[in-house]
Amino acid sequence: MDLQLKDKVAVVMAASKGLGAATARVFAEEGAHVVISARDAQALHATADDIARRTGVRVLPVVADSAKAADVERLIDAATRAFGRIDALVVNAGGPPAGRFVDFDDAAWQHAIELTLMSAVRAARAVIPVMRRQRSGSITFVSSVSVKHALDNLVFSNSLRLAVAGMVKTLARELGPDNIRVNLICPGYTATDRILALAALHAQRNGTTVEAELAKSAANTALGRIASVEEFARPCVFLASPAASYITGAALIVDGGQSRAL
Repeated sequence: MDLQLKDKVAVVMAASKGLGAATARVFAEEGAHVVISARDAQALHATADDIARRTGVRVLPVVADSAKAADVERLIDAATRAFGRIDALVVNAGGPPAGRFVDFDDAAWQHAIELTLMSAVRAARAVIPVMRRQRSGSITFVSSVSVKHALDNLVFSNSLRLAVAGMVKTLARELGPDNIRVNLICPGYTATDRILALAALHAQRNGTTVEAELAKSAANTALGRIASVEEFARPCVFLASPAASYITGAALIVDGGQSRAL
């Protein structure tokens, strides 16, 4: 399928590794120019160089923290100045800390709110004027299967990602007249550093091993395995592309059948 992305401009946040980097690579493989951000300058530039070398598209790395308002504004401004437009924005941030409700004080909650909820709010606020001027665009928020069912030891994700899901439904209605689509993509167990960290935490608490916890996660899916980052990135890029032009306000679950909720 032609995703109609050649020479389009995609901005992918938190894209030096993991889900973000894989998504940026797939955008570039489809012919889109990409702007990527992350806090780690060295890792970010290495990813940008690799994508540019492999695909031949323009890649602009911008060192930015998704949880900081000024950095998000600077990212969108840099992308607009460099390319004159933004056709797709993928709003991504590192996952909030794992833990139970009783583990966290107000300061921890505030940090999680900044990272998970306010990063999404600020990214949308920054890009909407650009897309309204164009009369087109797509905003895709990377969330979690936790919007469908609560996950153990992830109180922040269970709580705050639902707020983003509600915002997506609202924005889809508000921005539809401007030909701007807004969607949510919700990965389950995917082979990222975060999944390894969560497996290590569960292994410590359960007195098991990381390998045993990963096997348990894999067995919890219908397909019996953990996804590769590319298996997340391909549907994410489709959802953000002109090929999905009549999809807005949707939550696409990419979890290998982990969630049993309808």
